[in-house]
Amino acid sequence: MKATIHVDGGSRGNPGPAAFAFVIAIDGQPPIDGAATIGTATNNIAEYTALIRALEKSAELGLKQLDILSDSELMVKQMNGEYRVKNADLQDLYAEAQALRRPFDRVTLTHIRREKNKRADELCNLALDGKPLDFKRDSPAAKPAAAPKLQASDHGVRGDVLACLQAAANSWAANGPQQPAPALVWDQIWSILEDGNVLKKKKAN
Repeated sequence: MKATIHVDGGSRGNPGPAAFAFVIAIDGQPPIDGAATIGTATNNIAEYTALIRALEKSAELGLKQLDILSDSELMVKQMNGEYRVKNADLQDLYAEAQALRRPFDRVTLTHIRREKNKRADELCNLALDGKPLDFKRDSPAAKPAAAPKLQASDHGVRGDVLACLQAAANSWAANGPQQPAPALVWDQIWSILEDGNVLKKKKAN
């Protein structure tokens, strides 16, 4: 089974708050999105993290052939052997990514322009903004049981937190308990409550 995968990573401050995202497209199936924050990091670390998480997810899905697209020219050329990995902070990530790609029958990495990577870039920025991600599948044939609708007045909690939980509940009802990962949902809720001064800001790693 083969897939086309868009990956993206970003850092606001470089180094600064960072996140990764990937979009896995498999023929005949709705896309699979993934994104999360990774604390304080550089753009390049975030880009490599996106690649690693995409490879891990692809192995989990049993995929065999991957066409990976990234707007990070540095990462693509390093992974393809055109550039040396001189930065010590990237060497372990590079080695991990190379190890993860080996079990697949075929993995290609291609550099694309940022405008060709819009969905992954959007997911990355949503994660950085602490906003709920839309993991809704686009397939009209898939009509899973809907999750119960939550109302802020029924629970006495913030509406934006409930919106995050509602999006997660809908996705879990459709796709199982790991899409999105519970840790990602908690991280989003924490960020929302931090922005609303309900919780103290997390210290940077």
